[in-house]
Amino acid sequence: MLTTTKECLIWGPGLNPDTVLPVRYFFIQAVDSKGENLTLSPGKDTFKVKIGSLDTNEYLRIHVPPPLDRGDGSFLLRYRLYSTAHKGLKIQVSYKDAAVANSPYTIQGPVHHEYCDCPEPDASVWQSVMQCPADDRQILDDFKSFPTIDLQHLRQEVPHRFSNRGGLIHYAIINNHVYRRTLGKYTDFKMFSDEILLSLTRKVELVPDVEFYINVGDWPLETKTSAAVPILSWCGSTDTRDIVLPTYEVTHSTLETLRGVTNDLLSVQGNTGNFDTPEQNSPQFMSSSLVYFCLCYKLLNFLIEYLSLKEIALKLQLRQTGQPTQHADMELVPQLDDHTAACRCERNSYKEETDVKDEL
Repeated sequence: MLTTTKECLIWGPGLNPDTVLPVRYFFIQAVDSKGENLTLSPGKDTFKVKIGSLDTNEYLRIHVPPPLDRGDGSFLLRYRLYSTAHKGLKIQVSYKDAAVANSPYTIQGPVHHEYCDCPEPDASVWQSVMQCPADDRQILDDFKSFPTIDLQHLRQEVPHRFSNRGGLIHYAIINNHVYRRTLGKYTDFKMFSDEILLSLTRKVELVPDVEFYINVGDWPLETKTSAAVPILSWCGSTDTRDIVLPTYEVTHSTLETLRGVTNDLLSVQGNTGNFDTPEQNSPQFMSSSLVYFCLCYKLLNFLIEYLSLKEIALKLQLRQTGQPTQHADMELVPQLDDHTAACRCERNSYKEETDVKDEL
């Protein structure tokens, strides 16, 4: 039973303004009178959380659902910004009207929303904020087959061998802009690769310019053991050489958490209670979507999308021979340009002011 509030623990990336994610989140750990972590739930409605702008005159669009009870004495609080908190945020966590841990927490602004195009110019700073590992074992294993990547050969070989195999997207990221052309008949799923690449370029300057192919079909492509070409895919196998990304379903749900999807890598942490009647009576028919995300949660975390893509981009850049190019038949994949993307990027303002001063 929870008997103290000051000894509770609150931590997570959602308390750092520089960790820009579609949905920010942090954890609350309940403790007992001895200061020991509870290992069972004290009740799903134990904690109340209120988040607002530090500027009382600022209208802030934000969605803050109740904390998710993880069933082990800890809670997950998620919140999604739909506008930028320019001065910052005030986060209040309470238990029976008593402040929890060091609440209230102040997050100095600006705190940008997901669609604000305001990339961090220093990639190393972004990697530190995102707590990127030095290396990813899966990515290292996938790239063993590609010590060097001849771009000229890649541009000839991939269309020749695979353009009739379903759906391929040829991408180039040049000066942090995303360009693409489509190959094959079934390329509608490019929307999923588009959105994660755009999301990444909104968050960090992708110092390396890169050129690559993504397979948006349902089956890996490259079966050669020698002279293989690198293709990024959402699927792989032990007898293919495709470089595996998190699936399009994980990609889309990560970007649409608290917006357009029901299950994602965060929500499944609290979806551990009773099933609806059909599943309760026939547990063998439990929701495949829920099982899928529960399994993915064991293998991935909410940051994995950005970390994987950033490291893959770096590995590609280090191995590529030749100049990544925006080809004539490629089109720009634009960032959103509507009310959902409205924001004032103070990094850009600072950069423009610095450039003017340098010119003077």
